Parts: sequence; C-alpha cells; structure tokens
Amino acid sequence: MADPGRRPARNEDLAALPANVVGEILADELVASPRPSPQHAAAAMGVSATLGPPFHFGDGGPGGWWILPEPEVHLGENVVVPDLAGWRRARVPTLPDSPYLALAPDWVCEILSPSTTRLVRVRKMPVYAAHGVHHLWHIDPTARTLEVYRNDGEHWVLLGTHDSDDEVRAEPFEGLALRLARWWGEPG
Repeated sequence: MADPGRRPARNEDLAALPANVVGEILADELVASPRPSPQHAAAAMGVSATLGPPFHFGDGGPGGWWILPEPEVHLGENVVVPDLAGWRRARVPTLPDSPYLALAPDWVCEILSPSTTRLVRVRKMPVYAAHGVHHLWHIDPTARTLEVYRNDGEHWVLLGTHDSDDEVRAEPFEGLALRLARWWGEPG
C-alpha cells in the first residue's frame, strides 16, 4: 500500500527511471523491476515465436489477435507492463498511435523471475482480474513451467500447471499444440 504522506506516482516518474529497469505504477506507487535475465528473454521469445505466426499474423492459424511484447497498459490508475499481452482484433481493430493502450488485454503472459514473482502474484494479478483480463499465463523459466489461469469474474481459476517438456493446448490459444521445450531453448 502506498505511503499516505507521499504523492501518487505519475507518468513523469516512469519516464525518469533509468533504462535498465522496467517501471510500473500499482495503486499509485512506482514499482521498478530489473531488466529480465537471458532465460526470461528466451522464454518470451519462445512464446512470441510460437503464438505470433498463427495468431498475430494468421500464418497457418486463425489470426485475429494483436500480440505485443512489453506493452505499456493503463488500467485505471495502474500502469502495467506485462511481458506479453494480446488483444482480440474484434475488440481492437487497429492499434492506437499513443505510447500505451488503455484497454485491458484479453490475455496476459507474465514470465516469473525471483525479483518479480511476488509482484506479479500479489500486486498485478488482482489488477488484471479487476480490469477484466480473461486469460493469464505465468511462465517460470527456472522451473520450466506454464501455469494457465482463467478469470471467472471474481477469482483466477488455475486451469493447469504444465511441465517443461509437455505439449499442451492452453486457453485462449487452445487451437495450437504448444511444445514447451522450445521455450527453454531446447530443440524440437
């Protein structure tokens, strides 16, 4: 909770942060996290490379999504930067020219690290739920796991936890079999 004697964080505070951190505003508080590790970045690349062609571009898949890496998203007074986020094009036909989006994503993917796990689970999950994000993935590149959640309107429901070399079909992209080993840099 923010200190009542301190002024609420603003966009100018985000802009003043050094380049080696990711800044967010949660409950009026400026939160700075270190840039991701190479394992984290590799997992993000793996997910992007898997979902981008069939869902973002429509190559060999249904299309119909904007899937963006590290978008700045304004949800009420909160400013969040998920590792990946997706909007159905039916809701967002074109991307805005602004440096951020003010509409909750349909899907968010957070890649967990020792420095961000608590922030994601305790602070960001409730914000995503309150603003109507329907699907949430947590990827842990150290444990090599994928957790898939669905928002039931009041709570996040864990649909499944998947292991490092599983092949899964995960909401909202269940039309595609996901080979998790590729996200950890393994061949296949």
